[in-house]
Amino acid sequence: MTRITRRRLGLLMGAGAATFAMPTYLRAQDKPKVVVIGGGAGGATAARYLAKDSEGAIDVTLIDDSDQFTTCFFSNLYLGGYRDFGSITHSYDKLQSDYGITKVTGMAVGVDRDAKTVRMADGTTIPYDRLVVSPGIDLIWDSVEGYSEEAAAIAPHAWKAGPQTQLLKEKLDAIGNGQQIVMVAPPNPYRCPPGPYERVSMMAHVLKSKGVDAKIIVLDPKDKFSKQGLFEEGWARYYPGMIEWYGPTVHGGIESVDVEAGTVETGLDTFKGDLLNIIPAQKAGMIAAEAGLTNDSGFCPIDAASMRSTEDDSIFVIGDASIAGAMPKSGFSANSQAKVAAMNIRGDLIDAKVFPAKYSNTCWSLIESDDGVKVGAQYAPQDGQIASTSSFISQTGEDEETRKATYEESIGWYAGITSDMFG
Repeated sequence: MTRITRRRLGLLMGAGAATFAMPTYLRAQDKPKVVVIGGGAGGATAARYLAKDSEGAIDVTLIDDSDQFTTCFFSNLYLGGYRDFGSITHSYDKLQSDYGITKVTGMAVGVDRDAKTVRMADGTTIPYDRLVVSPGIDLIWDSVEGYSEEAAAIAPHAWKAGPQTQLLKEKLDAIGNGQQIVMVAPPNPYRCPPGPYERVSMMAHVLKSKGVDAKIIVLDPKDKFSKQGLFEEGWARYYPGMIEWYGPTVHGGIESVDVEAGTVETGLDTFKGDLLNIIPAQKAGMIAAEAGLTNDSGFCPIDAASMRSTEDDSIFVIGDASIAGAMPKSGFSANSQAKVAAMNIRGDLIDAKVFPAKYSNTCWSLIESDDGVKVGAQYAPQDGQIASTSSFISQTGEDEETRKATYEESIGWYAGITSDMFG
């Protein structure tokens, strides 16, 4: 017989009239239902930990519009020729076979928060007791005048891994002597990885390896960027004269792009590129806004101690879509947040023990072969925000052994996190 805890009884009774509209919820022996939207570092991790740590006591459904997931993290290493595309693409099969998770391949287009259902593009609905929203980012196409979803077929952003990543790789490999790459970097806040500056390094690595005499121009809306001193040191060492970075005080503002002409207009000049890599501003994935979980920033405010939405106690928002205080929008962050959310959901639904939230992140970047750098921190809730409690960063002038060890550490982390996500 299924034991009905006091918390579980309260949840069942609290469903009120909605309970009677959903006969499947009437039987006390039914498992509580959790639906996870988004199958990336946040969503896949949350689904696996909910299923694994509840030992089957929670019914978990994972929704993603693809039957495979290509990681943004390490996609730059694919561009640089260090990885093949298959190595950054992963299946959901083990989540289904080993953990009993129901995988729904399709697009979630709406959430009825009163009825506690997710509406799919095909018109079907999926009920939940708790909902995890981890849709990643959407691009704000018109944040760069002249850019659009259609224009991305000519000037790829490659900020959602998959066909766009392959298109950028194809165009990068076609660059020849005397040609030029122009990147428009994204404003803050943005998904990272893939990091723009690691991407520049990998582009330069490909050109250098092929003996191609070409230039890379970076037009940045930001005055500075993460690990800037480390990247600039590496660019000067490995790719002298190849990379030029212009901040807003130099270029005077990015005014427009013409992908057909291959030009980017700025306050300083018109930059011509044989390859344009345009990375626009970003916001939470569409379903988050459709569910009413975003604020004026375009992202989702959350409770720092649980990743619970401030807009709905039954919904948790993790990963790139969330406003996670000092944490960057990285795969490592999403994986860390997913575990906190899963723990709190188990506490809600099956009276599992809930411990104080702790978060962590490390972001690795490869500048050249065996020259890896990193930045990271530990985090905890403080004054209603997720705040850094300790941090670290690689230093300029480090020896080759240290940098190689940092790169090898990132390889081990990739193997570990993808196993943690997908089983």
